[in-house]
Amino acid sequence: MPPVVSSVNPAQGPVSGGTTVIITGTGLTGATAVRFGSVNAASYTVTSSTQISAVTPAGSVGPVPVTVISPSGTSNTTVNFTYTASPPAVTGLSPSSGPTSGGTVVTITGTNLSGATQVRFGSVNASSFSVVSATRITAVSPPGSPGSVPVTVTTPAGTSAAAPESYFFYSPVPTLTAISPSAGPAAGNSTVTLTGSNLLNATDVRFGMQAASFTVVSSTEITATPPPGSGQVAVTVTTPGGASNSLTYAYVGSPTLTGVSPSSGPAASITVVTLTGTGLATTTDVKVDGVSVAFTVLSDTQLTAAVPAGAVGDAAIRVTTVGGTSGAVLFHRLAAPEI
Repeated sequence: MPPVVSSVNPAQGPVSGGTTVIITGTGLTGATAVRFGSVNAASYTVTSSTQISAVTPAGSVGPVPVTVISPSGTSNTTVNFTYTASPPAVTGLSPSSGPTSGGTVVTITGTNLSGATQVRFGSVNASSFSVVSATRITAVSPPGSPGSVPVTVTTPAGTSAAAPESYFFYSPVPTLTAISPSAGPAAGNSTVTLTGSNLLNATDVRFGMQAASFTVVSSTEITATPPPGSGQVAVTVTTPGGASNSLTYAYVGSPTLTGVSPSSGPAASITVVTLTGTGLATTTDVKVDGVSVAFTVLSDTQLTAAVPAGAVGDAAIRVTTVGGTSGAVLFHRLAAPEI
């Protein structure tokens, strides 16, 4: 007598195949083939005359008869295995982060995405979505709280599982609290430290309308190189969370010295002189013949400095500010009168 199939367990599985099922019946010893519809099982093992373990091949959505073939014939075709659509899977997001305000257009890649009925960012429905193909969906992120959430896709076959590559990061808006130094040379190329919060993943640092090169040190610090510029400009940082508040940075021109008063004094003692010029407000150093001396800034056009005792003759005085170093003015040291 031909074999008889009385049940199959489980009675359904994905169209991708790979489901291990137990076929129960009679006369199963000596089976030479197990078929799901017209396709042979991926593999099978006869465990007894009443039971076979088989692995389903790939198939199409819907029921197919499970049959066992042996030298004595082919079994009945009244017991079915139902192929179900495979659940969707999310394998990538681009971009994978955006602002907490939502509105980021995200391309979701994966498998079995056709027929999607829902896209969620965490527990919140996407603002909108469009199924492009079985492997791609575009969705608009809804507003969310700072942090990571899984993006899931639901189809009639089920909901995708959360996986590392399916997480979307809601970035908080960056904030700037300090800039140091807050002024630099008009030629740029100095180093500026920006401090604040939520600075990770910065995509842009701007001085006015100009982009600056920068390095993200931590979530609270960025170092940047200002481009050339002039005047006062607003400094901002942009991350996936949005654009920060602005801080002011001043471009300073190189200082000039136009006079020294008195222009001479005794070589044997200190002489306090008044230096006049332009761009002196940010003076950081005054040197006499290359040696730093004490000084006091009076205004952007005037400062006082102490010329130390030294050799008889001319001494070159130069001023350094955040904008650079000036040319020299000369102070003449006088020899003591002879008696």
